[in-house]
Amino acid sequence: MATSGTTTFESSFYIDDIITEAYERIGMFDYSGNNIKTARRSLNIMFQEWANRGLHYWEIKNNSITLVDGQSEYTMYRSTADGTSDATAVYGVDDVLEMSYRNSSSVDFPLTKINRSEYQSLSNKTDEGTPTQYFVQRFIDKITVTLFLTPGSTEAGNFINYYYVSRIQDAGSYTNNADVPYRFVPCMVSGLSYYLSQKFAPQRTQEMKLLYEDELQRALQEDGSSSSSY
Repeated sequence: MATSGTTTFESSFYIDDIITEAYERIGMFDYSGNNIKTARRSLNIMFQEWANRGLHYWEIKNNSITLVDGQSEYTMYRSTADGTSDATAVYGVDDVLEMSYRNSSSVDFPLTKINRSEYQSLSNKTDEGTPTQYFVQRFIDKITVTLFLTPGSTEAGNFINYYYVSRIQDAGSYTNNADVPYRFVPCMVSGLSYYLSQKFAPQRTQEMKLLYEDELQRALQEDGSSSSSY
């Protein structure tokens, strides 16, 4: 029996295909340009709502900060529209998960993440030395990381290596692919159908919601690493 020999469906399944499939599921086969625009807007809103569903492991990324003598606070931006004058900025950051101090020999020393109360209780926040702790603040437009101890001249030029949660990219052009792995294509289409039903087929909203939540739950359960966390 002949098979296609390919596994590229999601790479040729564009934003306009997602929109078409979602409209067909709610029984709309004839729609205008404004309907396409509102569907793309709903898709972007859904991607933002997914950020409230827990970690999406395909969006965890790795980066490094070059330490500056006497500088304890470092900034990353949530959106590419923020901090555009900062040529060295990292964009699309939603949260910082883990950090390590990396010395000139490329040896890592894990840092401990502390909360606001723990940081506030530190008596001398300007003490200089090798960082051992970090405090993350999440604002509307940016994320700041404050290190303790403050890097001194000995640490300057070394790095903080960190893992962070990146935002799901906007839908953008209708000929783009969605910034999701193939396992999330079914729930993405079901989710957009649910969002569009609220506008165009409210009698089917409850039905679409049940299908969406069921498919999203299965995708979230499959997401992540298969290694033991014991």
